[in-house]
Amino acid sequence: MNIGQAAEASGVSAKMIRHYESIGLVPRADRQDSGYRDYGPEDVHRLGFVRRARDLGFSLERIRVLLGLWGDPGRSSAEVKALALTHIKELEGKARHLQEMADVLRGLALACDGDGRPDCPIIASLGTATNVPVCHSSSVTTKPDPPAPRKKARAGR
Repeated sequence: MNIGQAAEASGVSAKMIRHYESIGLVPRADRQDSGYRDYGPEDVHRLGFVRRARDLGFSLERIRVLLGLWGDPGRSSAEVKALALTHIKELEGKARHLQEMADVLRGLALACDGDGRPDCPIIASLGTATNVPVCHSSSVTTKPDPPAPRKKARAGR
């Protein structure tokens, strides 16, 4: 099958298939006499493996290791499990970090009156690289100077 068919069957875009081939993550496909890539069922199966690993957030280097283990009938499942557990810890750390970011932004959004006044703790926090205390903006006593107004572009330029 050609690259488009392999992409459809595996769920990996043709562009990513070419990329994975270029970095040696998957072997280069055989070529037909016409020069088109020719993929077999094993190639599609391998691409599907890569796709599922990417969907779970594994890095390309870890996928390379997993592919090596997948192709090794003498592998130890302990090594595979260790990779998975390490990845889980990393994902949980990222999840905690994302939750912390959401909590800070939620606090800033709650502190913003959302009215017609220009005072905004969200903008103040972004402008000062600090977290504004979670309170209504009317009680925020210091404000950074706003940036200079931008010049409007002239029509016809």
